[in-house]
Parts: sequence; structure tokens; C-alpha cells
Amino acid sequence: MNENDAVEYVREKLPDMFAGDELSCEEIGDGNINYVFKIKEVHGDRSVIVKHADIAARLTGQHVSTDRNRIEANILTLEDTLAPGFVPKLYFYDPVMCCMVMEDVSDHQNMRYAMMEHKTFSTFAGDITDFMAKTLVNTSDNVISPAKKKKLVSEYTNPDLCDVTETLVYTFPYFEDGAGNSVYPQSRELVRSEIYEDKKLHLEAAKLKEEFKSNAQALIHGDLHSGSIFVKEGSTKVLDPEFAFYGPAGYDVGNVLAHLIFAWVNARYTMPEGEDRVHFMQWCEGALRDTVDLFCKKAAAEMKSKATDRMAQTEGFAEWYVSCIMTSAAGTAGLELIRRIVGVAKVRDITVIEEPGARAAAERLCIMTAKGLIMNRARIVYGDDWLNVLKAAAKDQA
Repeated sequence: MNENDAVEYVREKLPDMFAGDELSCEEIGDGNINYVFKIKEVHGDRSVIVKHADIAARLTGQHVSTDRNRIEANILTLEDTLAPGFVPKLYFYDPVMCCMVMEDVSDHQNMRYAMMEHKTFSTFAGDITDFMAKTLVNTSDNVISPAKKKKLVSEYTNPDLCDVTETLVYTFPYFEDGAGNSVYPQSRELVRSEIYEDKKLHLEAAKLKEEFKSNAQALIHGDLHSGSIFVKEGSTKVLDPEFAFYGPAGYDVGNVLAHLIFAWVNARYTMPEGEDRVHFMQWCEGALRDTVDLFCKKAAAEMKSKATDRMAQTEGFAEWYVSCIMTSAAGTAGLELIRRIVGVAKVRDITVIEEPGARAAAERLCIMTAKGLIMNRARIVYGDDWLNVLKAAAKDQA
């Protein structure tokens, strides 16, 4: 599909919305495996988003099944039921064209770019923890029946995109010959000594990979980073759940937290000293702390109120269950911090740092924070625990 195709497609599929209107089209996707078009009335306010699945990853050429488009359409519908208001409305899904048309949320801003402009959002932690607690707890087999859980596991089996995660997140970054690895020249010695040659780190990464492969705990988004979240003051929207499958709930939580850390690091090395810098970094710290603590509180409450499994209603079980999620989340966040520095898929939060010494220092801070989270994850539960790891790594290189 090109831009002209997308316009004609929308005219055909949504005749009641766009019958005779003059339409404009812009390809707005910046991802690796999809084409995303914004279709808008030239002389009006109505608009929609068309998302068309490609058969190969743009960065690597790796084949990826277009079935992910079906998974994304289905999960958007399910998430809108479980956590209303936190995902865009789906207008329809076309299995022949591997295409979906959905609500345009361009009145919101991509959260990565918003945070790189050092904007803050007072409701973000509350919103994202509502979304995660409701979607993760309520798709676990402590809440839904075993039969329904197994049906959903089958429906959301996503082998191609799980393979992408298992290689790009859990494997390649730990080996110097990892396909697609790209290391900033000033960081090469650090990466070699702290990642490639650290066998204890490899063991913990291997344990986390095993958990990702074998723990079908909840229906997870699978790619819940700041580039998949759109925000405006008072509203948060979660997009792009095409990596969704039944996996460890901590994977989603850890990814959100890792990208708040990236935003904090970006501010530390790009903003001039002063009140604005202090204000934004304090917001990042508060969002990090609150996301951890609010998720723990809300997920435990959701489990207590919704659990149907009799043993899951045992006093103390909900708190234990959530503490296990947070252990997984700390490990996941560490893996995400490492793979975005070492692997093929970088983050702009770090790559926009132009001064070589500052870029190398930012990468060192991310790597050492990551190792602190991975190696000590069993003792990292509360928001202040996360901040202590981050600030200890920052203090070591001050």
C-alpha cells in the first residue's frame, strides 16, 4: 500500500464517513515492520489511521508473519473492554489486506518525543498503572477460567515476533558477534568488559530469557515502551500491541520503567543546568517511583477483587504474586536498557546526545543501571529501590 492506495482503501471501507470528501494522506510510521498512514479531510476535521502490515522487518529483512495484524486488532478490542479509554478505537480489521483502520489520536503526542522535549504529564503514572493492572491481572488464570485462558494462549500465539524479542533483547546484545549489534565507538571497551565478558550477567539474562519463553502468565502488550504510548495532559493511549502474546507480566511493566530511565538520562546529558532540568528530572523520578508503587497497589487490589481461583484468594497471595511480577520487571528493564545501547534498535533519547563524552557517559549510566537491576532484581520491589539503583550508578560516574 502506498499513500494513494490508502486513500482509495478508506473511501471504499468507510463510505459513510468519507464518501465524497477530498482527502489527504501522510505516511507517519517510524517503526520497523509496518506502514502507517494518516487519512484526513482536507476541508474538515475527521481523520483515521490506517495500519498496514509488511511481511519483513525494515531494519533486518527478517520475515515476520502478517498474522500479527490480526493479533493487534483483536487485542485492541479486548484491551478496550478491560481498560476502557486507554487504547484507540478500532473501526475495522481486514484479514485479506492485513490492514486495520482505527481512531486517530494525533491530538496526543508520542511519549518518547514529548519527553525529549522535556514535557511532563501529571496523570501518566496513574493512567499507565490502571492500564497494566487491568489488562495483566484480568487475563491471568487466577481470574479467568483455565479453558478460557488456554483458548487465549492459542489465539495469541505469536512465534515470529516472539522470535524477534528472544533474539534482539535476550540473546544478541550479550555476544560481540550478535547480528545487528552496533556499539558507539567510545563505549566499546565498556561493552566488552561489562556485557560481552560478564558470564554472571549472561547467566541472569539466560534465566530471564527462559522466563520469557515459558511463563504464560498474562496477555502482555509485548512492546510497551514510550514510543508505543501517546500522551497529553490528562490522557494516555497505548498503541501497537502487535507483539502481544501470553508471557510474563513483568515484561510490560519493566519496559515502561526502562523508558522513564532513558528520559531521565537524556535530560541529565542534554539539558543545561537550572530549574527546568531539575523539574523534569524530578518528574521522571516521581513517575518512576509512582509507576512502581501504584502498579503494586492496583494489581494486588485487582487480584483480591477479581480472583476466581480459590487458592489465589488466600491471604497474602496477591502481594506475593505482585512481588514476583516486580522482580521480573526489574530484570526486564535491565535487559531493555542494555539492548537499546548495544543492539540494532537504538532509542533517540540516547542517540541525539551529540557530544561524544556525554554520549559515552549516558551509555555507561544506562549499562550500569541495567546491571544493578538485573543482578539485584530479587531485592528491588518498591519505587525507591529503583531510584536507588539509578542514583547509585549516576553517583559512581559523577
